[in-house]
Amino acid sequence: MTIERVGDFLEVDLRRIFVWLKSGFKFTIVISLLCAFAAAAYGLLAPRYYSVSTDVMVGPVNMQVINNDLYAQPTQQGEGQRLAVSNRARLMTSGNVLMRVVQNLKLGEDPEFYKPASQGFISSLLGSSSPRTAPDVNLAALKVLQTKISLDLDDRSFIVRLSVTAQSVDKAIAIAKAIIEAFNAELANTESETASRAAKALDDRLTDLKKDALAAEEAVETYKRSHGLATGENGQLVSVQTMSQTNAQILAARNRVIEAQTNYNTLLHASDSAAATIPVTSDSLRELKLRAGALEQQLSSLQMVYGLRHPSIARTQSELNSVREQIKNELQRATNTARTELDRANQALKSLSSNMADLEKSTFNDAQSQVELRDLQRQAQARTEIYENFLVRVRQISEREMITTDTVKVVTAPLPPSGRSWPPGTPLLFVVGAVLGLIIGIGLSLIRGLYGDINSKSVTRVEE
Repeated sequence: MTIERVGDFLEVDLRRIFVWLKSGFKFTIVISLLCAFAAAAYGLLAPRYYSVSTDVMVGPVNMQVINNDLYAQPTQQGEGQRLAVSNRARLMTSGNVLMRVVQNLKLGEDPEFYKPASQGFISSLLGSSSPRTAPDVNLAALKVLQTKISLDLDDRSFIVRLSVTAQSVDKAIAIAKAIIEAFNAELANTESETASRAAKALDDRLTDLKKDALAAEEAVETYKRSHGLATGENGQLVSVQTMSQTNAQILAARNRVIEAQTNYNTLLHASDSAAATIPVTSDSLRELKLRAGALEQQLSSLQMVYGLRHPSIARTQSELNSVREQIKNELQRATNTARTELDRANQALKSLSSNMADLEKSTFNDAQSQVELRDLQRQAQARTEIYENFLVRVRQISEREMITTDTVKVVTAPLPPSGRSWPPGTPLLFVVGAVLGLIIGIGLSLIRGLYGDINSKSVTRVEE
């Protein structure tokens, strides 16, 4: 029977289609009108939704506030830059940001975002002994809010378009503004938490570094005390400083010995007959030289005038002899003094040379100790530098925690839309409903006509 009906369907004349449509014309019109009025009624009775949009510029994070900033990133280009902007923009619709919006606007108390589940009729009659867990209204509102927002990223710029849909214009604008505020707060909180974690980690490590630096410095001082390696104010070993000072003193002592030797030799070979060749070693000797020179000139003048036997010549000669004797005595005294100074200078040079020899021996003995000491000092300096660098870094990060350098800016503020976003206008729904109803009516008319013709042919065959 089924195969025969399929064959009858294949034998249907296409001209019968117009007959079927004509017979079902009224039915089609009725279906079209019903669908049109149903669509118009939906447009009048359905909840209305309004969508608002706002443009936000989300720039990459590459601002360096301090040297070696924790958040400063190298300038990125191309795909890397777009990826960085996309990551920051996606934070705008994250759960943390939207939960801030739900809590700030109290969307859990808004029927649009949360409707408490009512107890069913059968459940109310039968009752339930098990207690029901109270739902999390904020979490439920968060899930509904996620369906009402959308984010559009522009691949050629840093502009992000945020769209929010709600049953009222004011509510949609308030949600859009709250999302932007929560986004800025989340960015600042993220930076602050990152800096806080970094500062805590560095501070924990700082304690160990401080202990290492103090232990290294204590090891240096202990080694100095155990090996007698005292240091001066400039950090140089006292033995080295003493050796340098002794060397300078030896040079000065040698110069004094040379001067004393020269002075002694000059006095030792001085002539007591010619006043001009006598060295001047004191004021009295200078006066005696001047007096002897004057007497010699006076004696020479008298001899030329009076001859050799004049009484004045004898008197002048006697006086000159007396002066020369005084000069001789003064030279002897000066020679003895020069000899004493020469001996004292030689003794001082000998003492300094002996001290220098002892210092050189002790310095050579401390050579290996100084090598080990320098190694300990390098280790202490390295650990101290690391500790100081960490200390400065902790201070910088602690201060950086209180600075926000977000680059988020609202380019276009959310404005009231020109019309509702859903449902479409009533006239449009009426036309769309009429067209859909017309299509449904035509389809049902064709099915009814086809089914009637197939049944009539089957009945005719049975009768024959």
